[in-house]
Amino acid sequence: MRLLFSCSELGLGHVSRIIPLGKRLQNRGHEMFFFSGGKAYELLQKEFSHVNKCTPISWYENAYGIITSASLVNTLLPLPLYNFEKNKLEIKNSNAWETIHRYYDLRKNIQTLAPDLLIADGDINALRLSQRWHFPSIYIANMIRPSYGFSAFLNPGERLVERYVKRCSKIIIPDNPPPYTISEYNIGNIDNMGLDDKVEYVGSFVDTSPVEGSKEHIFVPISGPPGTRAKMLKILLPVLKKMKSKCIVSLGTPGKKASTKIGNCELHTWLSAEERAEFMRNAKFIIFSGGHATCFETVKYAKPSICIPTQPEQLGNAAKLQNLNCSITVKNKKQLEKAVAKLEDDQDSFDKNVLALNQFSNKYKGLDRAQTIVETLKD
Repeated sequence: MRLLFSCSELGLGHVSRIIPLGKRLQNRGHEMFFFSGGKAYELLQKEFSHVNKCTPISWYENAYGIITSASLVNTLLPLPLYNFEKNKLEIKNSNAWETIHRYYDLRKNIQTLAPDLLIADGDINALRLSQRWHFPSIYIANMIRPSYGFSAFLNPGERLVERYVKRCSKIIIPDNPPPYTISEYNIGNIDNMGLDDKVEYVGSFVDTSPVEGSKEHIFVPISGPPGTRAKMLKILLPVLKKMKSKCIVSLGTPGKKASTKIGNCELHTWLSAEERAEFMRNAKFIIFSGGHATCFETVKYAKPSICIPTQPEQLGNAAKLQNLNCSITVKNKKQLEKAVAKLEDDQDSFDKNVLALNQFSNKYKGLDRAQTIVETLKD
C-alpha cells in the first residue's frame, strides 16, 4: 500500500505514535510518505526517507503555559510572542493563516502521491484534504470533544472539527477502552457524537508489559516548549532541592548534554531513551505535566505520579489518573509539597492502584491492532 502520514506538532505525543507505527508498516513493505512541521518534522526526518515539511499550527503559549484568551484572539489575528529559543520578540501568525498554509502545503503533493490511504494523527487539515480528493482516511486521536479545562468559547471550533472526523473511514484511539480510558475527558461522549460505529479503543502504542524496578529516587521528566519548561521548573525546583529523597530531573533541552546538582536534586539537560527508561523503572514516583504518552509510561512501570498540567489536554488526563487514585494533580509549590508528602506516606496504596491499571492496560496491544486496521481497511 502507498500510505501518507500527516502528523500534528502540537506536542510530541503525536509523532511519538507515528514513528513506531510507521516503522512497523514500513518493515512490512508498504510505501511511506510523511508530512509535519516543527520538532515533529525534525524527528521524522531522522527515522524515514520521504518526509515533507508543512506549516506548523500552534497554540499561543508563553512562560505561563497556553494562554486561552490570547489563543482565541490568535485564531484570527497575529500577536506578538517572545521566542525563548531565539531570545527575541516575534509575531505569531494567526491560526487561520497557519491552517490555510498547511492545507496548501499538503494539497500540492497529494495528487502526485495518490495514496491508497491517508493516516492523520491529530491533523484535521489532512482529513479535510482526504475527503476533498476522495482518499480513504484513518484518524488517530486522544482528543475529539474535550470538556475538562477547555473554554466554552472553543465549542464552535470543536463542532467544525467534528465534521471532518465523522467522515473519515476509521478512528483509532490509542488508549484503554472505558472505564479505564486515560484520555476520557478529552475524547468526549462517542455515542452523543454519533461516532460509535467508527471508533476503536486499541490500547496504548506504548508497550505496557510490566517491568520491575526499585524505588531509589523521584523522577521528573520535563517536556514541552521552552516557556512551559521554565514554568514547570519554577514550581519544581524550590520544592525538590529541599527534599531528603534523591530527585532526578530531565530538563528536556535537546543538544549538548550537561548535568549539575542542587541539594539532593540532579538536573540533566537531556537524557537518552535508555537513560530515561532506567530512571523511570527505578523511581518511587514520577512528577510530570500529564502528557498522554508519558501517562502510559507511568502505567508501564506501575509508578504513582504527581501531575502539574500546563495545558487543558494534560489537565483532563491528570484528572482521570487522579480519579483512578493513581496520581495527584497540583498547580503550585504549596500543593506540590503536600502531594509529595502524601505519596511518601501512602505509597503502598497508590502502588496497588497503578499496578491494577497496568494489568488492565497490558491486555491491549495498540500497535498490533492499529497495524491490522491499516492493512485491512478498504475504501
